[in-house]
Amino acid sequence: MNKLSSQEEKELIAFVKDWLRCHGYSQKDLAAQLKIKSSRTSEIIKKLRDLHNKGGIINIAKNLIKIEQNWLSTKNNNNNKENNNEESSYSEEENTQGYNQLNFNYKLDLDELMDQMEKDHKIN
Repeated sequence: MNKLSSQEEKELIAFVKDWLRCHGYSQKDLAAQLKIKSSRTSEIIKKLRDLHNKGGIINIAKNLIKIEQNWLSTKNNNNNKENNNEESSYSEEENTQGYNQLNFNYKLDLDELMDQMEKDHKIN
């Protein structure tokens, strides 16, 4: 395979940084997915060069697509868990008595509430 030119490397890094920003991930997240120890740009470039040497720009694209699919499936799983948690907490709220357990009629309008507070204050 031909080596990546310095211009191609710059464009690739600019693309990767923009791609990470769009998905809300960092270089550290990418480094973890690429199974490299350092998240420094130089190490990421080194890994991208290795991928390029093994199969060209197509190999880089395939690897980035796999990473993106992994991230999207992870986000979807997290969203499903959050939705399930919201649904269960909502159903729990329906089962509790809320303000009724305080013996407080929250349906009173503001004037009635103020009158009640004045009466309570005069008694004490």
